Amino acid sequence: MSETDQATSSQPSPDAVPPAPAATSSAAEPKATEAAADLTAQLASAKKEAADNYDRYLRLAADMENLRRRTVREKDELRQYAAGRVLEDLLPVLDTFNLGLAAAKAPNADLKSLVGGISMVQDQLRSALSNHGLKEINPVGSDFDPNLHESLSVQPSADVPEGKVAQVIRVGYSLNGRLLRPASVVLSGGPAAV
Repeated sequence: MSETDQATSSQPSPDAVPPAPAATSSAAEPKATEAAADLTAQLASAKKEAADNYDRYLRLAADMENLRRRTVREKDELRQYAAGRVLEDLLPVLDTFNLGLAAAKAPNADLKSLVGGISMVQDQLRSALSNHGLKEINPVGSDFDPNLHESLSVQPSADVPEGKVAQVIRVGYSLNGRLLRPASVVLSGGPAAV
């Protein structure tokens, strides 16, 4: 083939249909820009949500730290001043006791009135302490309870049945249901064997 034939064969004929422009590329461009816009919006939304969550986290962390500090401070104050109410109720007992001592030192002190005064101070003290939950454990004649009583010995007794508390050596105490000190007792061994 000659050069002129090749030149004419490489040129398209006027009847030939030119190839269609890339229709897919022009249709894909708006979809790609929409997807990019959606992703950008989602990213911005996610960043804003993350920033809000971090801000909320920082605020809650600060609130928790403030709560911890306030709780420690209130606990310390409670520990320091918890005995205040008890002591306020004991001050009149101390005043009465001082009056009793002054009466005992008087030159014409009567023993019977002093004993009565001391008994009144004891009752006043018991009342003040019981108002704050202190309960006396005095189990004379009751069954032995190892949770509340401490047995010191066993002695025979014709009056008290075996296994019951015959004598209280030292009274026990509980505070609001919690044992502070068990009662020290002597148990009855029943009638003496002959």
